[in-house]
Amino acid sequence: MEKYLYLSMLLVSLLCLFLVDYRFKLAFFVNKKATIITLFFSVIVFVVWDLIGIKLGIFFEGNTSFLSDINIVKNLPIEEIFFLTLLCYTTLILMNWMKKYVHISNR
Repeated sequence: MEKYLYLSMLLVSLLCLFLVDYRFKLAFFVNKKATIITLFFSVIVFVVWDLIGIKLGIFFEGNTSFLSDINIVKNLPIEEIFFLTLLCYTTLILMNWMKKYVHISNR
């Protein structure tokens, strides 16, 4: 079970973000299509960034028992896709929350 711990925690975190989104209607529950497109292209940009880093020898898969050993390509574990999705979804929700609830006056 330790082998899937990181992946499990990423999925739990994504579920929690989804519930926050549902509760406050910040992204997916306001505009499903725009949210999916935004997350898809944002994750793609970071995956390309990762692939370039891997090719240059900057990024590599760490040696840990918490990774599932499921790789998309060498040195790019499946967990990275879920991490990038979590990162992008968190940013999108935070940005939309600030637009909706934090009113900053222009001076």
